[in-house]
Amino acid sequence: MNLYDQFRHFADSYGLVALLVLFLGLCLWVFRPGAKQQNREVARSILKDEEIEGRGDDQ
Repeated sequence: MNLYDQFRHFADSYGLVALLVLFLGLCLWVFRPGAKQQNREVARSILKDEEIEGRGDDQ
């Protein structure tokens, strides 16, 4: 069995399972009970610079 076949076998079996477990873990991490406030802060963090610049222009 050459190297390509070994990598192909790994990707078809264990790699797929590992990626599935990683995906489900990340999905569960986002929707865990204590993450609501942190997720809101992160979602609004992209707008903070614009809000600060906008306040400076108004004053």
